[in-house]
Amino acid sequence: MSGPLEYGARGVMGVLTPQANTTVEPEFWALMPPGWSMLNARLVSEMGTIPERLVDYTTRFGSTTEQFANAPVDVIAAACTGASYLIGAEEEARIVAEVEAARGVPFLTAALATVAALRALNARKIAVLSPYPEDLNRASTPYWEAHGFEVVAKSGPALEEGAFHPIYAMSGPAVLASYRRLSDSGADAVLMLGTGMATLHPILRGHQDGLTPAISCNLALVWGAVQKRRWDALEYGDLDHWRAGDHWAARLNMLFPSQA
Repeated sequence: MSGPLEYGARGVMGVLTPQANTTVEPEFWALMPPGWSMLNARLVSEMGTIPERLVDYTTRFGSTTEQFANAPVDVIAAACTGASYLIGAEEEARIVAEVEAARGVPFLTAALATVAALRALNARKIAVLSPYPEDLNRASTPYWEAHGFEVVAKSGPALEEGAFHPIYAMSGPAVLASYRRLSDSGADAVLMLGTGMATLHPILRGHQDGLTPAISCNLALVWGAVQKRRWDALEYGDLDHWRAGDHWAARLNMLFPSQA
């Protein structure tokens, strides 16, 4: 290529998104700074249960990146947090190293980007706002503990059982209500789990109302990916501006007005 891309002059993010997830792309387009673009590849699996599908996705990370072919992707972001809990930190690190070696660019999982963001907040005690069914809730706590965090509280909106997917159908107001409850837990930060739950309007409202600092997996993943660095080399200094929505709040409200 002889010059910069018309769309993506500052960077192109390759994103791996679970097959039925309806939240990653809208939140990423709202979050990405000016000059950034993204290519999306869907992680697909025929496994019958959510945990089985999540684990299966991790075996397909490398092959799914082949959908990007020779596009000038600067960083690859796996927008699937729950898979990291089920395979564990050691296997996750092995897969990350494997993909980075094959593609020659940084590869961030949503979970590892979130670890970095929590460290940037100097958080040790975390309150988990979880959209997951109980089997994934049980698997999530040891993962965060393995990275040095103490889970002091856990709550979340009721699952939308009648919807096409119980996690992806959750509304921002329901998430905000859970955030308010967890803000009184004594935690250093509220962690909004999953890439399928709508989080951006609740984060903005909570920041405006002075609630306990919150981070979501999508926000952490985009914050990390635009640095074009490995997850363990991310710079922490500007995270407060991201949480405040300094560069993305107006765009989010234009594209997706709040339901509250």
